[in-house]
Amino acid sequence: MQKPEYEDIASRILYEDNHLLIFNKRPGEIVQGDKTGDECLCDTLKAFIALRDGKPGKVFLGVTHRLDRPVSGATIFAKTSKALERMNAMFREGGVRKFYWALVCNEPRPAQALLEDRLYRVEKQNKTFICRPGSNRQDAKLARLEYSLIGKTERYFLVEVKLLTGRHHQIRCQLSGIGCPIKGDLKYGAPRSNPDGGISLHSRRIVFTHPVRKEEMTIEAPVPASWKGVVIQEP
Repeated sequence: MQKPEYEDIASRILYEDNHLLIFNKRPGEIVQGDKTGDECLCDTLKAFIALRDGKPGKVFLGVTHRLDRPVSGATIFAKTSKALERMNAMFREGGVRKFYWALVCNEPRPAQALLEDRLYRVEKQNKTFICRPGSNRQDAKLARLEYSLIGKTERYFLVEVKLLTGRHHQIRCQLSGIGCPIKGDLKYGAPRSNPDGGISLHSRRIVFTHPVRKEEMTIEAPVPASWKGVVIQEP
């Protein structure tokens, strides 16, 4: 395997067996093909597996969930149709526990809390909004997350988020709603962009039951290189 990009791919595989591949996505990469036509991780990983394993035919790789393009971190792919079906069911039924790290621009007060909001999405803007109190919008959906302050730097604050529902741009919208936009997230109120065009939101840890072996799995993804020197100093 001579291609330098494939060495990079190999270094970012967090876990792999016959059923699953868990990968550390970088900001800017897309998990599945979209209207931009840019190469997606699913296709890149298929090509990587075919070359590494010398597979002459098509490689099966199913997308179980998607991270937004500017977000980094652990994302799960299924290597068999059975694993894909079971992982999809786990995601639908809340059987996958998802923990994110976010660098936010202001200190959250209180330092930990449960956030519950009704959110609605505006397709033309590709943006999510919090319903005002008393609103009776029929398209709004309940969104729930727990956050806690776990570190800080001279300019930013590190929060860990336990995602309890999976709404469009949920973490970005709800943290912005308490006055704590995520570093680099211009869409939700950050004052400036990140040099890599991403936002400082990272899928840090996923906990789930293996779809075939039935063992509990905990997978952690190292933060992007751009976070070096930024985290973690306990408050």
